Amino acid sequence: MPVARSAARIGVAAAVAAAALLTQATSPALAAADFDVTATVETTPVGHGGDAADDPAIWVDPDDPARSVVIGTDKQGALEVYDLSGARLQRIGGDHGNNVDLRGDIVVSADDEAEGGDGALHVYRIDPSTRQLEHLADVPTEVTAHGVCMYRSPSTGKLYAYPNSTSGRLEQWEIAVSGDTVKATSVRLFDAGGAVEGCYADERTGKLYLGEEDTGVWVYGAEPSAGTTRTRLDTTGSAGHLTADVEGITAAGDHLFVSSQGSDDYTAYDRSSGAYLGRFSVVNGTAADDCEDTDGIDATASALGTAFPQGMFVCQDGANSTPGSSGNQNFKFVPLQRITAALG
Repeated sequence: MPVARSAARIGVAAAVAAAALLTQATSPALAAADFDVTATVETTPVGHGGDAADDPAIWVDPDDPARSVVIGTDKQGALEVYDLSGARLQRIGGDHGNNVDLRGDIVVSADDEAEGGDGALHVYRIDPSTRQLEHLADVPTEVTAHGVCMYRSPSTGKLYAYPNSTSGRLEQWEIAVSGDTVKATSVRLFDAGGAVEGCYADERTGKLYLGEEDTGVWVYGAEPSAGTTRTRLDTTGSAGHLTADVEGITAAGDHLFVSSQGSDDYTAYDRSSGAYLGRFSVVNGTAADDCEDTDGIDATASALGTAFPQGMFVCQDGANSTPGSSGNQNFKFVPLQRITAALG
């Protein structure tokens, strides 16, 4: 057998190796974001230091959208409510909610430190006159509630919450509120695989999106009868457009958004087809610094007064610095049209 390859074969091998390196360097999960946007508002920093702020949820005031609020978690021990200028309106101590979501006036946080570490859902109602939350009930869960999303069934009108866990388990609870009384019934429980947290249940499509942090985003049916059949929206690594950890998931208008914590950016998809549309970062602007190491996100296409006339995108910032306030972590507000105009 020959002991050396010909120069031609060496050249071919080198070309193949170079092509492989180029492919790796430009793979979707490692490429630079397609475009950058800036935030116009940032919230008052959360009360606790360290890794504290995590997940936001937007409540749209049905009578005066300019009075809408953002509810954010301080997972070190509080739930906070902010107006659209970023000012804190309320701080509820004792809630170690890691994630929060809402439908209508019902707000649910997922607290994995409640019930002696077994986890619980804290159920609140928002008073539209004061924009403050009132506590209604605590619901112990079968999973150690870490992430949560909510869903109002278009067919039955029933309200559901989906607590999930770093163990990979997800549970679906029917939440029935009558006056100040809450009745909670577990209707589905399954194992999704690795650690999960971010999820979004879409009334428009009937889909439940679940982020498996190291792997990507799975799509289930949102109704309790949907079982565990699933498809994949997107994946981490060179085969996809996401970078672990996969964290927040939300939708607004015709777009679905996912937070890639490992690359400090956000992917956008067509809400109907699931087609990938592009990636963007929230960078330093004149009013606020960037969003990096993001956990939770939320968005709405509803007009929220003159400050956010075409809606708003909210991201949690893992390292709050100037411009704007600095110190403890907080949340940034981006006019939604800055994102959708660039997506086309």
